[in-house]
Amino acid sequence: MLGKVVAVAKDAGHNFSKQIVPEIAIIAGLGVEDDAHNGKTVKHRSRVKVDPTQANLRQVHLIHSELFDEVAEKGFTIMPADLGENITTRGIDLLGLPRGTILKIGKEAQLEVTGLRNPCAQIDRFQKGLLAAVLDKGANGELIRKSGIMAIVLQGGTVRPGNNIEVELPNPPFLPLERV
Repeated sequence: MLGKVVAVAKDAGHNFSKQIVPEIAIIAGLGVEDDAHNGKTVKHRSRVKVDPTQANLRQVHLIHSELFDEVAEKGFTIMPADLGENITTRGIDLLGLPRGTILKIGKEAQLEVTGLRNPCAQIDRFQKGLLAAVLDKGANGELIRKSGIMAIVLQGGTVRPGNNIEVELPNPPFLPLERV
């Protein structure tokens, strides 16, 4: 499986959307340089309240741009970085990847997929009704979260739009993605 980086973004504050930039520096064990979620321990505000010492499994947020196409059919206009992702992709079924998948991006960066992003009510403040558009129900009634995946940084590097993304699956049995 081979995909592409469409856009990269970061934001030093805890804002809902991030700022598109020409490139991001990804730091091993920490995340995106100058991003609010950079760190060894969790930075997501609701998770910090519960336990500020827990490991940061949300160092890098990735969203597939195909989601933007899907919600456009429902009347929403979403652009890269609008939903707070660091890396916008195309050509990879991010939601179908198993936990532990390695994403090799560009010449150096390597991310390990940790789980699903859990969309929150802030999405409806961005565009009313968008939360329902990024959630779905599976065949067995289970909740399907479509607002991207989270990863940790195994190896740092610079990531730019146009970089290739190579997918390396873990050894079976594959573990499904759960919210992190």
